[in-house]
Amino acid sequence: MTVLSFDEQGVDVVYEGHDFRLEKSLIEDATEKPYPEVTDHEVLRLVEKDAAPSGEARRIADIVE
Repeated sequence: MTVLSFDEQGVDVVYEGHDFRLEKSLIEDATEKPYPEVTDHEVLRLVEKDAAPSGEARRIADIVE
């Protein structure tokens, strides 16, 4: 299971027992969107190639408010 923890500057990730951080600028470059407009599903797909997100996608702006 992948765990994502969002804040205004990026995302802390736990993936297959490894902890790392995706900085805001890296996410913006990868998605070609402003950080607040990126969804949690998009970030999950950056981390996990074959991700199968469940539920409705949420924008980072809505998560960190």
